[in-house]
Amino acid sequence: MADRDELSSIAPSVDDSSVVDTGRRQFLKGSMLAAGMAGVMGGLSMQMSASAWAAGSDKPEKPEVNVGFIPLTDCAPVVIASVLGFDKKYGIKINVSKEASWAGVRDKLINGELDAAHVLYGLVYGVHLGIGGPRKDMSVLMSLNQNGQAITLSNQLKEKGVTDGKSLKRLIDTDKREYTFAQTFPTGTHAMWLYYWLAANGIDPMKDVKTIVVPPPQMVANMRVGNMDGYCVGEPWGARAIFDNIGFTATTTQAIWADHPEKVLGCTAEFVKQNPNTTRALIMAVLDAARYIDDVKNRPQVAKLISGKSYVNAPEEVIEQRFLGNYDNGIGKRWKDEHPMQFFDGGKVNFPYYSDGMWFLTQHKRWGMLKTDPDYLAVAKSINQVDLYKQAATQLKVPLPASPMRSSTLMDGKVWNGSDPKAYAASFAIRS
Repeated sequence: MADRDELSSIAPSVDDSSVVDTGRRQFLKGSMLAAGMAGVMGGLSMQMSASAWAAGSDKPEKPEVNVGFIPLTDCAPVVIASVLGFDKKYGIKINVSKEASWAGVRDKLINGELDAAHVLYGLVYGVHLGIGGPRKDMSVLMSLNQNGQAITLSNQLKEKGVTDGKSLKRLIDTDKREYTFAQTFPTGTHAMWLYYWLAANGIDPMKDVKTIVVPPPQMVANMRVGNMDGYCVGEPWGARAIFDNIGFTATTTQAIWADHPEKVLGCTAEFVKQNPNTTRALIMAVLDAARYIDDVKNRPQVAKLISGKSYVNAPEEVIEQRFLGNYDNGIGKRWKDEHPMQFFDGGKVNFPYYSDGMWFLTQHKRWGMLKTDPDYLAVAKSINQVDLYKQAATQLKVPLPASPMRSSTLMDGKVWNGSDPKAYAASFAIRS
């Protein structure tokens, strides 16, 4: 693995006192809330140094933190936090560990081999409820990114006239055979995006097609040998199918839900309880890294770094363009995406909204993974570590939203705001 001190030479020093753009009105309100937090936290100075934070009773309980990641572009915040030394500022050392599959990440979190991980939002919720393998109380510390996934269809489908969801529906209705689509984990984000997109186009993902689980780095190889007609996965494996001339992008996930939640920094509830100072320091280090990555002038260097074999192990040019928001769907359309992969955006990306976690629960209920409706808000409150995140964000002067709930309109016109999750889960015409 590359030496972090050597690699840090590619990056300019980070100015922690820089003023971030507060963006939307709620974040202007949130910044006032953040200012008020300082008094709540025992009069801690907003200008306190990292060494002071790590001293005395606030010293991290565990100075080294093992953080897993899957080779995807959106692993960048945890990798950059480690490689460029953001962790050192807060008295910890992040040891990043490249993992082979989401099931492997789940198992290592549960058994303690990993302290935390770059992980699928829906995986954390699935494990917490016992529907994604062994049950374990889990925590979401912060959101790592929004957007940046894609649904890829094979060139064989293109040759039969398929270019989008509507034409895929026509083919499935007229050319009867078994169609196979891959996602990366049963309760994960990619499964939910795939199912939502298929259903929005009139295709029942549980009846009309077959779905299988394939680890992200293996998607392209499996499509190349004809094991699936399409897949949903994070970048760069959507762009790689186009680069290798085996498939095309039918849709991006941000076209399904603009600025959707995606990967999170996750761990067990036990780790948070035993190591609150370490957990706070970890959030701060990754927040710093996310802010660094979101500066567009740093993106090419970050793309180059994470393209290495120790991390994503993909050609730099495959990572860089979609990392910069430049899209080519492989069948003639090119565009600058209005909702590209984001890691910070003035802090709007990173807040662990209760409503984001609740949405995944509604989809788990929709597709029969949950047999009964849970107490959606109570589950989200038990998993998403909002208070701990607020403490970390306040120290970094990262604005906070006015509410832990947010509202979004998805591709089918349905509005999600978390106000009535039971009714929302039951409102879909296609569901299990």
